[in-house]
Amino acid sequence: MGHVSTADTGHRAETVDTDAGPARITWFPATGTTQAGSARPVLALGHGAGGGIEARDLQALAAALPAHGVTVALVEQPWRVAGKRLAPAPKTLDTGWRGLWPALTAPGLPVVAGGRSAGARVACRTAAELGAHAVLALSFPLHPPGKPEKSRADELLGSGVPTLVVQGGHDPFGRPAEFPPGEYELAEVPYADHGFSVPKKAGLGQDEAMGILTTAVTGWLSALV
Repeated sequence: MGHVSTADTGHRAETVDTDAGPARITWFPATGTTQAGSARPVLALGHGAGGGIEARDLQALAAALPAHGVTVALVEQPWRVAGKRLAPAPKTLDTGWRGLWPALTAPGLPVVAGGRSAGARVACRTAAELGAHAVLALSFPLHPPGKPEKSRADELLGSGVPTLVVQGGHDPFGRPAEFPPGEYELAEVPYADHGFSVPKKAGLGQDEAMGILTTAVTGWLSALV
């Protein structure tokens, strides 16, 4: 374990040593309550291969969920903490995530593993092994753009735990209609791309799009615990 720092905004950053290098968790503690008798979950969210925890979907969930009794933990992989621009191989991403898991479970609450894009793949690949309560897959990259034959559906279908996919309607990495049947739930953010950005001509504002996302995740989490 490394050091913990607390920001004036109420969230705190914790540095965690892993076999892939130092990683970082930014905690957004629950402020609200869940249904009577249910445990407050921790939602751990990893970032994608091309960006960090500043992604609009991760920030929207970190802002919205604590009021619903959910602690959000935004996870920065070691490559990102080290200031590198390119993500390493999936195996190394999994190693970093595994190294963070003891810190994520330290509060003694059920942990929902999640992330966007590459982070969603990590969560799916490691969920059963680590004992995740469920998986939240944001913008799951079902296939590389323009290459539907290179499907990653096996990772999603193999999570082994309750799973929610939230996908943009125009995501080039896999539109909702492209996803195969399986034991998971899927929520669509209309018109949104891989980063959940919606075009101005869509008739759906960016705040509305994030509202669709956070409402879907809040409802799903409420049914889980």
